[in-house]
Amino acid sequence: MTAAQEHELDLLVRRMTWEADGVLSVDLVHPDGKPLPAWAPGAHLDLHVGGYVRQYSLCGDHADPTTYRLGILDEPSSRGGSRHVHTRLRPGQTVHVTGPRNHFALEPAAFYVFLAGGIGITPILAMARQAERDAVAFRLVHGGRSRATMAFGAELSALTGGEVTFVPQDEQGNIDLTAALRDLPADTLVYCCGPEPLLKAAEEACPAGRFRLERFAAPVVERDGDETAFEVECRTSGVTLSVGAATSILEAAENAGLTVNSSCRDGICGSCETRVLAGTPDHRDHLLSEAEHAAGETMMICVSRCASDRLVLDL
Repeated sequence: MTAAQEHELDLLVRRMTWEADGVLSVDLVHPDGKPLPAWAPGAHLDLHVGGYVRQYSLCGDHADPTTYRLGILDEPSSRGGSRHVHTRLRPGQTVHVTGPRNHFALEPAAFYVFLAGGIGITPILAMARQAERDAVAFRLVHGGRSRATMAFGAELSALTGGEVTFVPQDEQGNIDLTAALRDLPADTLVYCCGPEPLLKAAEEACPAGRFRLERFAAPVVERDGDETAFEVECRTSGVTLSVGAATSILEAAENAGLTVNSSCRDGICGSCETRVLAGTPDHRDHLLSEAEHAAGETMMICVSRCASDRLVLDL
């Protein structure tokens, strides 16, 4: 994975559709009818709304170059992005987006298991549609608080390339992971998106090396010892940052007047991914793989720090 060039677009909200209790889909198109940048299942957009930048998975058909579709949950505990979409955003308005960006790409496999919790169905829907198009069999399990809160049920039910199961918690309890992961071919890949308890349980139950996940929020990580200060040379801008023990690289860059893409500030979205030119990062994100951490080619500067004397970044 490398830090990719971002597309920045002002798109028109063409349609907003009620998909389930608390869930709206939002269709975005180019105001001039131009084709949109290509994307693949697992990708998301950064949506700039209400003074916030938030990531939402693309859940439409990536073979359609005219429309981006997002599925957005009205999350009461959110910091305001989803609330703005549900209460203020309307068809006919224009929104700024960056991306698409994909840290959850669908890799080739002979069989897939798709596990979705709640709004985690958004990237999974696009993946299942692609698996069906590629004639790769799959097993999809979608869990939610109740049937009324589970979005895209009709579209999921219409898929014919695999087995689709719905698990409303108020009727059936939690997803039976033992059943979902039973009798899998050796070269199966398991994709999971949803709340942290589902991700943790699924990862523990999956065969080693076969599990792929996307998080809504960063897990809590306890760290021993005090942080130390370090220096970061920003090669492109010619600025050297002093990053304090209680300051992130991202915050130090912003305090120095540098413009850096960012959103979650928790190491889960990839917006601030930055190329490392020299030095050793102390990776603390929840997005890059172990192999990518070992390679040290990029880092998420919102949370990751320095494991060497200094860092030189492409900033």
